[in-house]
Amino acid sequence: MKLLFVVNPISGGVDKEPFLKEAKTMCDNYGLDYKIFKTTGRSDEAEIKVMLEEFQPDKVISVGGDGTTLFTAVALLNTDIPMGIIPLGSANGMAVELGVSEKPIQAFRDIVMSNIIGDLDLVRVNKKHYSIHIGDVGINATIVNGYEKDENRGMATYAKYFIEALSNVTPFKMKIECNDKVFHSEAVMLGVCNARKYGTGVPLNSEGNPMDGLFEIVLIEKINVNVLIKAGLSSFDETFLDSQNNSVISTSKAKIKFNEPQLLQLDGEVIGEFKTLKVKILKGAVKLITSKQNVYI
Repeated sequence: MKLLFVVNPISGGVDKEPFLKEAKTMCDNYGLDYKIFKTTGRSDEAEIKVMLEEFQPDKVISVGGDGTTLFTAVALLNTDIPMGIIPLGSANGMAVELGVSEKPIQAFRDIVMSNIIGDLDLVRVNKKHYSIHIGDVGINATIVNGYEKDENRGMATYAKYFIEALSNVTPFKMKIECNDKVFHSEAVMLGVCNARKYGTGVPLNSEGNPMDGLFEIVLIEKINVNVLIKAGLSSFDETFLDSQNNSVISTSKAKIKFNEPQLLQLDGEVIGEFKTLKVKILKGAVKLITSKQNVYI
């Protein structure tokens, strides 16, 4: 078996070397061929394509957070190579959604041993941007934008920008065309969800299923600041949704037009400002190495 590890060395401020050292030992012990690709932020897309072509791995393993998972999934588009996830980022929302073990070395064992390959959806935005987990415009995109520019990582840094954003919540207007209907709305945040919860544990909707060929548009019309502060950034259950003014639309494609350009983030990466979003689900675009711990299987 040939394994390709795709590693983001800086995701979440988490040191990946202890995991890689243990994984290498296991590969050597069991005669598994492997290579390691470390992202640098420079020509990563082109370089991983070359490695995939030359090495021809049987399985690809994403080592990092949600952004690394997305990068790996997009690199594998239009191939039959399955991918697995090692959760080693600041937010591992997609790994949690998919029942991946929170212990990295156990997640690695599961990937090597499993013969269960699921069809995981991918969301495409404006034909060239992608999301595998959750994207949004509004308050959370502002939080992520601040977090991205900070040299510090981890939940404490995220919390700083979370608190700052709460004091500057501004509603924006939009028109949504989907399911042969037109919706006019005003919200402080719009989520484009292929899953249910952020990596922080905050749930956006209870309907999300990343393997059903649909995504959810979630409109948060008003932020209940007192509930958020009381709950903190630790643990939320789905009763939290009852305290917020949310609307949820399930669809396979949509056109969203804002009155003013809005900042967009996808899976923890700020993409830029857009006045129009054309969103489409790519059903089963990713071959996912998974297990029976995945509630969607």
